Amino acid sequence: MTATSTFRTAHIGLNVTDLDRSLGFYRDLLAFELLHEGKEEGRRYALLGREGQLTLTLWQQAEGAYAPDRAGLHHLAFRVDTLDEVKAYESGLVAAGVEFVYEGVVAHGEGSASGGIFFRDPDGIRLEIAAPTAGEGADAPVAAAPTCGFF
Repeated sequence: MTATSTFRTAHIGLNVTDLDRSLGFYRDLLAFELLHEGKEEGRRYALLGREGQLTLTLWQQAEGAYAPDRAGLHHLAFRVDTLDEVKAYESGLVAAGVEFVYEGVVAHGEGSASGGIFFRDPDGIRLEIAAPTAGEGADAPVAAAPTCGFF
């Protein structure tokens, strides 16, 4: 098998405890469009994306909150192009009372130009919104390790 230029992430699926709550979070605070929703009891899910392209699937099948000490998803990172976009998301998330891991925009590592914000969704899933130059001049909260690695 050989690598090809077409191999890339298609979408991410997350297990959630309350689809309505998570749908509100991802749609209203992160501006995802609802592409399709399955409403059958015991089989609820939502397909989310942008411009009709599937990005994220929420599955209501978790019984407890995210556990960072178990194998599986470490965190989910979204990329935007500018620091202004990162700050716009930050403002909306702060206004909604979302739990942040670090205060403000932080660098991805010591001296890194890239950086972003780190926060949790309603089930405690660790999320990041970053931009290539958002970390310029910002502190890195974790010395000698990637900021997104140990939170």
